[in-house]
Amino acid sequence: MMMAEVPMKLISGVTKNSEVNDSIPAAGIAIDSISSDTIKALASQDTLSMDSIQLAIFRHNKAVDDSLAQDSINKKRKNGIDAPVEYSAEDSITYEAASGLAHLFGDSKVKYQNMDLASDKIYMSLDSSLVHATGTMDTTKNELVGTPVFKMGSDEYQSDTMAFNFKTKKGLISSVYTQQQEGFLTSELSKRGENGEMFLQHGRYTTCDDPHPDFYLAMSRAKVRPGKDVVFGPTYLVVADVPLPLAIPYGFFPFTKSYSSGLIMPTYGDETERGFYLRDGGYYFAINDKMDLKLIGEIYTKGSWGLSAASNYRKRYKYSGSFMASYQNTINGEKNMDDYTKQTSFKIQWSHRQDAKANPYSQLSASVNFATSSYEKNNLSSMYNPQSLTQSTRTSSVSWSTTFSSIGMTLSTTANLNQNMRDSSITLTLPDLNISISRFYPFKRKKRVGAEKWYEKISMQYTGHLSNSISTKEDKLLHSSLSKDWKNGMQHQIPISGNFTLFGYLNLNPSFNFTDRTYFNKTHKSWDAVNQKEVVDTLSGFYNVYNWNFSLGASTKLYGMYVPNRKLFGDKIVAIRHVLTPSVSFSYAPDFSASRYGYYEQYQKTDAEGNVTMVEYSPYQIGAYGVPGKGKTGSISMDLSNNLEMKVRSDDDSTGFKKISLIDEFRMSMSYNMAADIRPWSDLSTSLRLKLSKSYTLNLSAVFASYVYEADSVGATPRVSEHQTYWGMGKLGRFQGISQNLSYTLSNEKVARFFKRLRGEKVDKKKDNKSNNGDDDEWDPDVETNVDKDMEKAKHSAKRKSSSKAETDEDGYMAFQMPWSLSFGYGITMREDQTLSKFNYNTMRYPYKFTQNLNVSGNLRISDGWNISFSSGYDFDNKKISMTTASLNRDLHCFNMSCSVVLAPYTSYNFSFRCNASTLTDALKYDKRSSYSNAVQWY
Repeated sequence: MMMAEVPMKLISGVTKNSEVNDSIPAAGIAIDSISSDTIKALASQDTLSMDSIQLAIFRHNKAVDDSLAQDSINKKRKNGIDAPVEYSAEDSITYEAASGLAHLFGDSKVKYQNMDLASDKIYMSLDSSLVHATGTMDTTKNELVGTPVFKMGSDEYQSDTMAFNFKTKKGLISSVYTQQQEGFLTSELSKRGENGEMFLQHGRYTTCDDPHPDFYLAMSRAKVRPGKDVVFGPTYLVVADVPLPLAIPYGFFPFTKSYSSGLIMPTYGDETERGFYLRDGGYYFAINDKMDLKLIGEIYTKGSWGLSAASNYRKRYKYSGSFMASYQNTINGEKNMDDYTKQTSFKIQWSHRQDAKANPYSQLSASVNFATSSYEKNNLSSMYNPQSLTQSTRTSSVSWSTTFSSIGMTLSTTANLNQNMRDSSITLTLPDLNISISRFYPFKRKKRVGAEKWYEKISMQYTGHLSNSISTKEDKLLHSSLSKDWKNGMQHQIPISGNFTLFGYLNLNPSFNFTDRTYFNKTHKSWDAVNQKEVVDTLSGFYNVYNWNFSLGASTKLYGMYVPNRKLFGDKIVAIRHVLTPSVSFSYAPDFSASRYGYYEQYQKTDAEGNVTMVEYSPYQIGAYGVPGKGKTGSISMDLSNNLEMKVRSDDDSTGFKKISLIDEFRMSMSYNMAADIRPWSDLSTSLRLKLSKSYTLNLSAVFASYVYEADSVGATPRVSEHQTYWGMGKLGRFQGISQNLSYTLSNEKVARFFKRLRGEKVDKKKDNKSNNGDDDEWDPDVETNVDKDMEKAKHSAKRKSSSKAETDEDGYMAFQMPWSLSFGYGITMREDQTLSKFNYNTMRYPYKFTQNLNVSGNLRISDGWNISFSSGYDFDNKKISMTTASLNRDLHCFNMSCSVVLAPYTSYNFSFRCNASTLTDALKYDKRSSYSNAVQWY
């Protein structure tokens, strides 16, 4: 047997080139057309150059008889391969002239049409188009390296040894390893058919991506259709290399990269009140790539049943959304018994989002969440969710808006629905139409010449509303009357304002606001002396109600600078600046309750004893926008804002400066009502804002009452004086109370930084911020502590990124890490305890009462995959622990285990163990829950 060795440096340049040279063809092109005699002649030489091989091939092809019949040529091509074979090797390529075999060594690659084969060793039969590939044994590691990787289209196979025929596209594979979506298939011996199907012997299927899987399904034999399904024979489950007595005679796993319809397997169980059940089973319809539909139902042995329909839709660059409708017929107890009840309930959810790129001038959005008050109580999935049980309100809205940019007008309409789940009351607004025209300057010149005139600063706006709303019970909504029960009407608002500067320092802001209301009905009331009741008549028509007010505001800024004494304070403090912002405003509105307006009327009431009184009412009080208030308004409001900042020299650079906020804002406001006969002064409102750090600002607010308490004698009911003020007595106003919420989050990283500073070590803020995912160096009260980001990333997928090397300390030991966080929330409210028995007649004041509550939440990640979280609190008023929950999550790579416990006010538990992969999540799972009927009571 003769061997011919071709050096790599000569062959590498042409074997990877798929283009054919005009004069000399590239090696590997139409190699099947060379006769064995030619190869033997070439192999007789001791050393071959690439030029000699190319030239011999070129001459051989030219020597073909041109007079050969065309049918003979076609027949010859039919028996051979249909396209060029490209191959290369890093080490060397040798040919066996006697057998017609080509040997490729070292990172060898062969490409034919859409088939790619890469392996450390490849043997090619040039006559029969057979390819044999295998790896090389690494004696140091005692394992095969450079094993074959075969790709054909979107399919990829890894194996120890592989034989493949280019023409028939059939192959025999030893120890195959391939991935089908979330699953991984291996087998001892496999045969590949010409259509890509695989026949496996002693195969394994798992969703674990480790080379040594945590679990797998041992299949005696199976047939794999890539991208479609796996059909297998007798199969049993193996966990941690331990065979379990869980086996099935046959089965299949569907694979698809597109939407496909299919059955949804139900879950079964036992519920105390309704009996055994099958639920969440049905059929999934893959309508098209833009829409789907899921129909599921539930049935109980004691007669209860339910149906649900859910759909998702999406049109790229246009809109997306989801819709769900559910109906339940719940039966509790035995028929013809006292405890027998039958109840129907339903729920509708709709979410619609429009892509901003679809139409920048028009938007449609919807967020509908409507359910009858009994739905959550009868829904089995909600019974173990404390948030669903304690949810008292539901809101729904559908809105549409469009903009006419040429005239600055915006048109929007909204339908709103608010539900109170406790008393089944609803408030529905349908529709709520808004029309607005943005601010414009009617007197501004289009082509201004010279300075701007004062009247050009006058601006106007317009806002129009049309509303139709009702507040009623769920069962009375469809039986309501549009004219009697619904509140409707239109409202127009036209504000006119200006902005002027007086003397260069004083800012003046006059404004005039006109509001007009249009109602379609009003009421007329009278007294029925015979039946001793009020008679109300509703009159339909077109009624107009308007009001207006005028206001004028003036404000300025005063600056004060204080430079501290250098001998006492040194050069660190440059200056302290005080900014004082006083403002005064005046507002006026006439008394629209005067008879000339007709907004208020009276009727005479004569009771059974003959007493006569006059009862005042407004015929338009049923209107959607109410009526103007009674009484003339003429008030003066005063506001004083303070800001205190300090400018200091920077420690890093002696020439640099930085500002420190001492008092971000200290505000005081008060008003005087010139139209009021009694108590014209308002209470003094104060607020203080301090920036304690970059991420936390402390806000405090307090109110001081202006008028004193007075009583005729000890033990008499105290009352607020009509004229006597604390200011007139030379005292500060009566402190009425304060309310404040404080939050504090503690974590292991923040504690570590604190001790570093305490020891005088330098803290690398950039490194800490990077490790904290952008966390600031200060305490952050808004950190969400009950979410483990690592757990969330790996929750629905078994395949994870390969972990890098563990971090080590300076001594070479693995760094100890146990991330944790603990959040505290404390709320306190101080107010007057206005109980008559506690009134202090010596100080003429009520004592103060404190209301406080404490919330605690946190999480602890014991190790990678272990996460413990909890939340609780304490109500100091009721002296009870608030809702307390605790949960434990364990990421088992391929499985996820979770356990949650609710301790107060409801007691329940929930344990779940299931496979992460979506293909097996319904097949490999175990759920255990406490019975709600033993622990939860409905009120």
